[in-house]
Amino acid sequence: MAANASLIPELEDVIQHGTPEKCADALTRITTLFVAGANRFNDEHVHLFDDVLCQLVAEIETKARAELSRRMASIANAPIELVRQLAHDNDISVAGPVLQQSARLAENDLVDIAETKGQAHLHAISSRQGIGEAITDVLVRRGNDEVARSVADNSSARLSNDAFSALVNRAEKDGVLAEKVGRRPDIPSHLFRELLMRATEVVQRRLLATAKPETQSEIRRVLAQISKELNSNVAPRDYTSAQRTVLDLHNSGKLGETELVDFAKSKKYEETVATLSALCGVPIESVDRLTGGERPDPVLILCKAVGFGWPTVRAIIAAQPGNKSVSSQTLDAAYSNFERLSPSTAQRVVRFWQVRQAHDEAR
Repeated sequence: MAANASLIPELEDVIQHGTPEKCADALTRITTLFVAGANRFNDEHVHLFDDVLCQLVAEIETKARAELSRRMASIANAPIELVRQLAHDNDISVAGPVLQQSARLAENDLVDIAETKGQAHLHAISSRQGIGEAITDVLVRRGNDEVARSVADNSSARLSNDAFSALVNRAEKDGVLAEKVGRRPDIPSHLFRELLMRATEVVQRRLLATAKPETQSEIRRVLAQISKELNSNVAPRDYTSAQRTVLDLHNSGKLGETELVDFAKSKKYEETVATLSALCGVPIESVDRLTGGERPDPVLILCKAVGFGWPTVRAIIAAQPGNKSVSSQTLDAAYSNFERLSPSTAQRVVRFWQVRQAHDEAR
Protein backbone atom coordinates (compact mmCIF):
# COMPACT_ATOMS: atom_id res chain seq x y z
CA MET A 1 0.00 0.00 0.00
CA ALA A 2 1.43 3.37 -1.03
CA ALA A 3 0.20 4.89 2.23
CA ASN A 4 2.61 2.72 4.25
CA ALA A 5 5.55 5.02 3.70
CA SER A 6 3.74 8.26 4.47
CA LEU A 7 1.60 7.45 7.49
CA ILE A 8 4.20 6.65 10.13
CA PRO A 9 6.49 9.68 9.72
CA GLU A 10 3.53 12.02 9.77
CA LEU A 11 2.10 10.26 12.78
CA GLU A 12 5.34 10.53 14.75
CA ASP A 13 5.71 14.20 13.93
CA VAL A 14 2.13 15.06 14.84
CA ILE A 15 2.10 13.14 18.12
CA GLN A 16 5.51 14.36 19.28
CA HIS A 17 5.24 17.97 18.23
CA GLY A 18 1.73 18.70 17.04
CA THR A 19 -1.06 20.64 18.67
CA PRO A 20 -4.52 19.11 19.23
CA GLU A 21 -5.61 20.95 16.10
CA LYS A 22 -2.84 19.28 14.05
CA CYS A 23 -3.79 15.89 15.53
CA ALA A 24 -7.38 16.44 14.54
CA ASP A 25 -6.38 17.50 11.05
CA ALA A 26 -4.15 14.45 10.64
CA LEU A 27 -6.92 12.23 11.92
CA THR A 28 -9.35 13.65 9.39
CA ARG A 29 -6.97 13.14 6.48
CA ILE A 30 -5.98 9.61 7.50
CA THR A 31 -9.61 8.66 8.12
CA THR A 32 -10.55 9.97 4.68
CA LEU A 33 -7.72 7.92 3.17
CA PHE A 34 -9.01 4.80 4.89
CA VAL A 35 -12.68 5.35 4.04
CA ALA A 36 -11.84 5.94 0.37
CA GLY A 37 -9.93 2.67 0.04
CA ALA A 38 -11.54 0.46 2.69
CA ASN A 39 -13.02 -1.99 0.23
CA ARG A 40 -9.56 -2.61 -1.27
CA PHE A 41 -7.53 -2.99 1.94
CA ASN A 42 -6.47 -6.37 3.26
CA ASP A 43 -6.16 -7.26 6.95
CA GLU A 44 -2.56 -6.04 7.13
CA HIS A 45 -3.50 -2.63 5.76
CA VAL A 46 -6.44 -2.34 8.16
CA HIS A 47 -4.19 -3.27 11.08
CA LEU A 48 -1.80 -0.47 10.13
CA PHE A 49 -4.60 2.08 10.08
CA ASP A 50 -5.78 0.66 13.41
CA ASP A 51 -2.41 1.38 15.02
CA VAL A 52 -2.24 4.88 13.56
CA LEU A 53 -5.78 5.94 14.37
CA CYS A 54 -5.71 4.51 17.91
CA GLN A 55 -2.70 6.68 18.70
CA LEU A 56 -4.24 9.77 17.17
CA VAL A 57 -7.68 9.38 18.72
CA ALA A 58 -6.21 9.70 22.23
CA GLU A 59 -4.99 13.21 21.38
CA ILE A 60 -8.16 14.74 19.96
CA GLU A 61 -11.26 16.37 21.40
CA THR A 62 -14.71 14.87 21.76
CA LYS A 63 -16.16 16.47 18.64
CA ALA A 64 -13.47 14.95 16.42
CA ARG A 65 -13.86 11.54 18.08
CA ALA A 66 -17.59 11.67 17.51
CA GLU A 67 -17.09 12.44 13.82
CA LEU A 68 -14.61 9.58 13.54
CA SER A 69 -17.13 7.21 15.14
CA ARG A 70 -19.82 8.34 12.72
CA ARG A 71 -17.59 7.70 9.70
CA MET A 72 -16.39 4.29 10.95
CA ALA A 73 -19.75 2.96 12.15
CA SER A 74 -20.98 1.58 8.83
CA ILE A 75 -17.66 0.30 7.44
CA ALA A 76 -17.60 -3.48 7.48
CA ASN A 77 -13.82 -3.79 7.89
CA ALA A 78 -13.25 -0.80 10.15
CA PRO A 79 -10.18 -1.07 12.43
CA ILE A 80 -11.27 -3.33 15.28
CA GLU A 81 -9.32 -1.84 18.18
CA LEU A 82 -10.29 1.66 17.13
CA VAL A 83 -13.96 0.71 17.08
CA ARG A 84 -13.67 -0.91 20.51
CA GLN A 85 -11.98 2.19 21.87
CA LEU A 86 -14.72 4.39 20.49
CA ALA A 87 -17.46 2.10 21.78
CA HIS A 88 -16.08 2.25 25.33
CA ASP A 89 -15.89 6.05 25.31
CA ASN A 90 -17.89 7.55 28.17
CA ASP A 91 -19.30 10.23 25.88
CA ILE A 92 -22.33 8.83 24.07
CA SER A 93 -21.80 11.14 21.10
CA VAL A 94 -18.60 9.16 20.51
CA ALA A 95 -19.77 5.69 21.49
CA GLY A 96 -23.28 5.87 20.06
CA PRO A 97 -22.69 5.50 16.31
CA VAL A 98 -20.48 2.40 16.58
CA LEU A 99 -22.66 0.86 19.31
CA GLN A 100 -25.68 1.19 17.07
CA GLN A 101 -24.11 0.02 13.82
CA SER A 102 -20.58 -1.34 13.78
CA ALA A 103 -20.31 -4.98 12.80
CA ARG A 104 -16.80 -5.05 14.26
CA LEU A 105 -18.07 -5.24 17.83
CA ALA A 106 -18.33 -8.81 19.10
CA GLU A 107 -21.07 -9.99 21.44
CA ASN A 108 -18.71 -10.06 24.43
CA ASP A 109 -17.75 -6.42 23.72
CA LEU A 110 -21.40 -5.40 23.80
CA VAL A 111 -22.17 -7.43 26.92
CA ASP A 112 -19.22 -5.82 28.72
CA ILE A 113 -20.36 -2.33 27.75
CA ALA A 114 -23.97 -3.09 28.68
CA GLU A 115 -22.80 -4.31 32.11
CA THR A 116 -20.62 -1.29 32.87
CA LYS A 117 -21.86 1.81 31.05
CA GLY A 118 -24.82 4.13 31.57
CA GLN A 119 -28.33 4.18 30.17
CA ALA A 120 -27.44 6.12 27.02
CA HIS A 121 -24.98 3.38 26.02
CA LEU A 122 -27.55 0.69 26.77
CA HIS A 123 -30.12 2.50 24.66
CA ALA A 124 -27.71 2.72 21.71
CA ILE A 125 -27.04 -1.04 21.92
CA SER A 126 -30.76 -1.83 22.20
CA SER A 127 -31.43 -0.61 18.65
CA ARG A 128 -28.70 -2.74 16.99
CA GLN A 129 -29.77 -5.29 14.43
CA GLY A 130 -29.67 -8.91 15.52
CA ILE A 131 -28.52 -8.59 19.12
CA GLY A 132 -28.61 -11.93 20.90
CA GLU A 133 -30.00 -13.18 24.19
CA ALA A 134 -26.79 -12.63 26.17
CA ILE A 135 -27.02 -8.93 25.34
CA THR A 136 -30.77 -8.44 25.73
CA ASP A 137 -30.71 -10.19 29.10
CA VAL A 138 -28.38 -7.47 30.39
CA LEU A 139 -30.30 -4.66 28.71
CA VAL A 140 -33.60 -5.76 30.24
CA ARG A 141 -32.03 -6.27 33.66
CA ARG A 142 -30.07 -2.99 33.81
CA GLY A 143 -31.98 -0.77 31.43
CA ASN A 144 -34.47 1.94 32.34
CA ASP A 145 -37.96 2.21 30.85
CA GLU A 146 -36.67 3.75 27.63
CA VAL A 147 -34.18 0.93 27.13
CA ALA A 148 -36.78 -1.74 27.87
CA ARG A 149 -39.17 -0.23 25.33
CA SER A 150 -36.41 -0.04 22.72
CA VAL A 151 -35.50 -3.69 23.23
CA ALA A 152 -39.13 -4.74 22.93
CA ASP A 153 -39.51 -2.61 19.79
CA ASN A 154 -36.42 -4.15 18.14
CA SER A 155 -37.95 -6.97 16.09
CA SER A 156 -34.52 -8.36 15.18
CA ALA A 157 -33.43 -8.69 18.83
CA ARG A 158 -33.55 -12.20 20.27
CA LEU A 159 -35.01 -12.49 23.77
CA SER A 160 -34.73 -15.34 26.25
CA ASN A 161 -37.69 -16.57 28.27
CA ASP A 162 -36.22 -14.78 31.28
CA ALA A 163 -36.02 -11.51 29.35
CA PHE A 164 -39.60 -11.88 28.12
CA SER A 165 -40.78 -12.67 31.65
CA ALA A 166 -39.01 -9.60 33.02
CA LEU A 167 -40.54 -7.39 30.32
CA VAL A 168 -44.03 -8.76 31.02
CA ASN A 169 -43.57 -7.98 34.73
CA ARG A 170 -42.42 -4.44 33.93
CA ALA A 171 -45.24 -3.98 31.44
CA GLU A 172 -47.82 -4.18 34.23
CA LYS A 173 -46.97 -0.58 35.11
CA ASP A 174 -46.02 0.57 31.61
CA GLY A 175 -48.75 0.52 28.99
CA VAL A 176 -46.39 1.57 26.18
CA LEU A 177 -44.08 -1.34 26.98
CA ALA A 178 -47.03 -3.72 27.19
CA GLU A 179 -48.09 -2.80 23.66
CA LYS A 180 -44.58 -3.26 22.28
CA VAL A 181 -44.11 -6.62 24.00
CA GLY A 182 -47.57 -7.77 22.96
CA ARG A 183 -46.84 -7.08 19.29
CA ARG A 184 -43.73 -9.28 19.22
CA PRO A 185 -44.47 -12.45 17.22
CA ASP A 186 -41.87 -14.42 19.21
CA ILE A 187 -43.38 -13.92 22.66
CA PRO A 188 -44.04 -17.35 24.28
CA SER A 189 -47.75 -18.13 24.40
CA HIS A 190 -47.93 -18.50 28.18
CA LEU A 191 -46.29 -15.10 28.66
CA PHE A 192 -48.57 -13.54 26.05
CA ARG A 193 -51.51 -14.81 28.09
CA GLU A 194 -50.00 -13.37 31.27
CA LEU A 195 -49.38 -10.05 29.53
CA LEU A 196 -53.01 -9.82 28.48
CA MET A 197 -54.16 -10.68 32.00
CA ARG A 198 -52.09 -7.84 33.42
CA ALA A 199 -52.77 -5.31 30.69
CA THR A 200 -55.31 -2.54 31.08
CA GLU A 201 -58.40 -2.55 28.93
CA VAL A 202 -56.95 0.36 26.94
CA VAL A 203 -53.83 -1.67 26.11
CA GLN A 204 -55.93 -4.70 25.22
CA ARG A 205 -57.99 -2.59 22.80
CA ARG A 206 -54.87 -1.08 21.23
CA LEU A 207 -53.33 -4.49 20.72
CA LEU A 208 -56.52 -5.64 19.04
CA ALA A 209 -56.71 -2.51 16.88
CA THR A 210 -53.15 -2.76 15.56
CA ALA A 211 -52.76 -6.53 15.32
CA LYS A 212 -52.98 -8.57 12.15
CA PRO A 213 -56.28 -10.44 11.69
CA GLU A 214 -54.82 -13.76 12.79
CA THR A 215 -53.27 -12.12 15.85
CA GLN A 216 -56.55 -10.40 16.68
CA SER A 217 -58.21 -13.79 16.76
CA GLU A 218 -55.53 -15.09 19.09
CA ILE A 219 -55.89 -12.12 21.43
CA ARG A 220 -59.65 -12.58 21.60
CA ARG A 221 -59.21 -16.29 22.16
CA VAL A 222 -56.77 -15.76 25.02
CA LEU A 223 -58.92 -13.10 26.67
CA ALA A 224 -61.91 -15.40 26.51
CA GLN A 225 -59.89 -18.36 27.74
CA ILE A 226 -58.78 -16.45 30.83
CA SER A 227 -62.35 -16.41 32.05
CA LYS A 228 -63.66 -19.63 30.50
CA GLU A 229 -60.86 -22.20 30.71
CA LEU A 230 -61.91 -23.26 34.19
CA ASN A 231 -65.52 -23.68 33.18
CA SER A 232 -67.20 -26.53 34.98
CA ASN A 233 -69.17 -29.08 33.00
CA VAL A 234 -71.49 -29.91 35.87
CA ALA A 235 -75.16 -28.98 35.76
CA PRO A 236 -75.99 -25.45 36.91
CA ARG A 237 -76.58 -25.10 40.64
CA ASP A 238 -79.65 -23.52 42.15
CA TYR A 239 -78.54 -20.46 44.08
CA THR A 240 -82.01 -19.06 44.82
CA SER A 241 -82.02 -19.94 48.50
CA ALA A 242 -78.37 -18.99 48.99
CA GLN A 243 -78.90 -15.61 47.39
CA ARG A 244 -81.82 -14.88 49.72
CA THR A 245 -79.64 -15.72 52.71
CA VAL A 246 -76.82 -13.51 51.45
CA LEU A 247 -79.22 -10.67 50.66
CA ASP A 248 -80.62 -10.79 54.20
CA LEU A 249 -77.11 -10.59 55.63
CA HIS A 250 -76.27 -7.71 53.33
CA ASN A 251 -79.41 -5.78 54.26
CA SER A 252 -78.59 -6.20 57.94
CA GLY A 253 -75.02 -5.03 57.42
CA LYS A 254 -73.52 -8.38 58.40
CA LEU A 255 -72.07 -9.58 55.10
CA GLY A 256 -68.28 -9.68 55.00
CA GLU A 257 -65.18 -11.82 55.02
CA THR A 258 -66.10 -13.44 58.35
CA GLU A 259 -69.41 -14.70 56.99
CA LEU A 260 -67.71 -15.94 53.85
CA VAL A 261 -65.26 -18.01 55.88
CA ASP A 262 -68.06 -19.37 58.07
CA PHE A 263 -69.99 -20.56 55.00
CA ALA A 264 -66.87 -22.13 53.52
CA LYS A 265 -65.90 -23.96 56.72
CA SER A 266 -69.46 -25.22 57.04
CA LYS A 267 -69.22 -26.63 53.49
CA LYS A 268 -72.14 -24.46 52.38
CA TYR A 269 -70.90 -24.12 48.84
CA GLU A 270 -73.87 -22.27 47.36
CA GLU A 271 -73.76 -19.67 50.15
CA THR A 272 -69.98 -19.41 49.72
CA VAL A 273 -70.31 -18.70 45.99
CA ALA A 274 -73.20 -16.28 46.51
CA THR A 275 -71.23 -14.36 49.16
CA LEU A 276 -68.09 -14.24 47.01
CA SER A 277 -70.18 -12.99 44.10
CA ALA A 278 -71.74 -10.22 46.18
CA LEU A 279 -68.48 -9.09 47.76
CA CYS A 280 -66.48 -9.13 44.51
CA GLY A 281 -69.13 -7.67 42.24
CA VAL A 282 -68.91 -10.56 39.77
CA PRO A 283 -72.17 -12.22 38.60
CA ILE A 284 -72.92 -15.42 40.45
CA GLU A 285 -73.00 -17.44 37.21
CA SER A 286 -69.43 -16.36 36.50
CA VAL A 287 -68.21 -17.15 40.02
CA ASP A 288 -69.90 -20.55 39.84
CA ARG A 289 -68.25 -21.29 36.50
CA LEU A 290 -64.84 -19.96 37.51
CA THR A 291 -64.59 -21.67 40.88
CA GLY A 292 -65.94 -24.99 39.64
CA GLY A 293 -62.70 -26.07 37.97
CA GLU A 294 -59.83 -28.10 39.34
CA ARG A 295 -57.38 -25.20 39.63
CA PRO A 296 -57.71 -22.65 42.44
CA ASP A 297 -56.55 -19.66 40.38
CA PRO A 298 -59.94 -17.88 40.18
CA VAL A 299 -60.37 -18.08 43.96
CA LEU A 300 -56.93 -16.54 44.42
CA ILE A 301 -57.76 -13.73 41.99
CA LEU A 302 -61.19 -12.93 43.45
CA CYS A 303 -59.94 -12.87 47.04
CA LYS A 304 -56.81 -10.87 46.25
CA ALA A 305 -58.89 -8.30 44.33
CA VAL A 306 -60.96 -7.44 47.42
CA GLY A 307 -58.16 -7.75 49.96
CA PHE A 308 -59.04 -11.04 51.64
CA GLY A 309 -56.31 -13.03 53.39
CA TRP A 310 -54.86 -16.46 52.80
CA PRO A 311 -57.02 -18.19 55.51
CA THR A 312 -60.11 -17.17 53.57
CA VAL A 313 -58.67 -18.51 50.32
CA ARG A 314 -57.75 -21.80 51.97
CA ALA A 315 -61.25 -22.22 53.43
CA ILE A 316 -62.90 -21.61 50.04
CA ILE A 317 -60.58 -24.07 48.29
CA ALA A 318 -61.42 -26.71 50.87
CA ALA A 319 -65.16 -26.01 50.48
CA GLN A 320 -65.23 -26.76 46.75
CA PRO A 321 -67.27 -29.87 45.85
CA GLY A 322 -65.10 -32.94 45.45
CA ASN A 323 -62.33 -31.52 47.62
CA LYS A 324 -62.67 -34.02 50.46
CA SER A 325 -59.06 -33.34 51.35
CA VAL A 326 -56.70 -30.87 49.70
CA SER A 327 -53.08 -31.98 49.49
CA SER A 328 -50.43 -29.91 51.22
CA GLN A 329 -48.63 -29.66 47.88
CA THR A 330 -51.70 -28.06 46.27
CA LEU A 331 -52.10 -25.64 49.16
CA ASP A 332 -48.40 -24.72 49.14
CA ALA A 333 -48.52 -23.98 45.42
CA ALA A 334 -51.71 -21.95 45.83
CA TYR A 335 -50.22 -19.98 48.72
CA SER A 336 -47.10 -19.20 46.70
CA ASN A 337 -49.19 -17.98 43.76
CA PHE A 338 -51.45 -15.96 46.06
CA GLU A 339 -48.50 -14.18 47.64
CA ARG A 340 -46.96 -13.44 44.24
CA LEU A 341 -50.22 -12.10 42.77
CA SER A 342 -50.52 -8.32 43.07
CA PRO A 343 -53.84 -6.68 43.96
CA SER A 344 -53.69 -4.52 40.82
CA THR A 345 -53.34 -7.57 38.57
CA ALA A 346 -56.19 -9.35 40.34
CA GLN A 347 -58.43 -6.30 40.06
CA ARG A 348 -57.76 -6.04 36.34
CA VAL A 349 -58.73 -9.67 35.78
CA VAL A 350 -61.88 -9.27 37.87
CA ARG A 351 -62.74 -6.17 35.86
CA PHE A 352 -62.36 -8.21 32.68
CA TRP A 353 -64.73 -10.85 34.07
CA GLN A 354 -67.25 -8.15 34.94
CA VAL A 355 -67.04 -6.53 31.49
CA ARG A 356 -67.09 -9.89 29.73
CA GLN A 357 -70.27 -10.89 31.55
CA ALA A 358 -71.94 -7.59 30.67
CA HIS A 359 -70.90 -8.02 27.03
CA ASP A 360 -72.26 -11.56 26.88
CA GLU A 361 -75.58 -10.48 28.39
CA ALA A 362 -75.91 -7.67 25.84
CA ARG A 363 -75.47 -9.98 22.85
